[in-house]
Amino acid sequence: MKSVNVYHYDAFSKEPNKGNPAGVVLNGEDLTDEQMQEIAFKVGFNETAFPVKSAVADVRIRYFTPGHEMNLCGHATIATVYALCSRGMLGDKRNITIETKAGVLPIEIDTTADGDLYITMKQASPQFKEFNGSTEELAHSMGISREDIDPELPILYGSTGTWTLLIPISNLSAFGKMNPNNKLFPNILKEMPKASIHPFCLETIDLKADMHARHFSSPFSGTIEDAVTGTASGVMGAYYGSYINGKQGNPLHLVVEQGHEMGKDGRVNVKVTKTENDVDIQISGSAVYVKDIEVTVKE
Repeated sequence: MKSVNVYHYDAFSKEPNKGNPAGVVLNGEDLTDEQMQEIAFKVGFNETAFPVKSAVADVRIRYFTPGHEMNLCGHATIATVYALCSRGMLGDKRNITIETKAGVLPIEIDTTADGDLYITMKQASPQFKEFNGSTEELAHSMGISREDIDPELPILYGSTGTWTLLIPISNLSAFGKMNPNNKLFPNILKEMPKASIHPFCLETIDLKADMHARHFSSPFSGTIEDAVTGTASGVMGAYYGSYINGKQGNPLHLVVEQGHEMGKDGRVNVKVTKTENDVDIQISGSAVYVKDIEVTVKE
């Protein structure tokens, strides 16, 4: 058996055990795909990240849920870059690129007035696809009624690196009632059976936030709910600019709150910039080290 050290960081929070937990393995260069998957399964977080050498960027990051490898993960990126920078593994670099299965993405590292690290990552260009399934069944799979879904806004699949179904909800009160049955998702999401589900609304708990959300995982990922979701927050920002209010200026700055129902509330800052031919999405946040986790895997 081989012993591996996994660093537990919480992203999109400065308070331990809030925000979204991610595992970060900093010495994983010699791990096999099977070992990475086993580590992610044993750690049990929504994502565990493995920064490794890259021929095309400063670092390559691989992301694993307990069930499979992901193209991109926002909160695990923030946690990984925070870990590398805070441990002196990036030298003096404050602008780096990361290689992911969603492409090579730029990362900017700033220091806040109180001396903490604040990380901004650009995401892939937003894409949207139509949902043609049953709204009734979709509501039922989340434990709410069809009337809780806002009829004025479209239900759409969206991606800035990872596909999720964006579901506009009329009122904040519906979020406390949600009780997802993830096993039902693939049959409802006929166009994209492996997508996750991301209900959101414009009513918020924090008056400084613009959107409130929850994130229910695909059953193939091996998890139920994600506390604070970076990639989904990014595509939510693109959705906001396209379907809710694109007249609030360019760039558009939004604060997304998530995780309250899990007792892990966190914040994602989203910047949406419309260019001549595209929409540029950036998410920002910080992280906090929590503890080391020792995992053993098969040699």
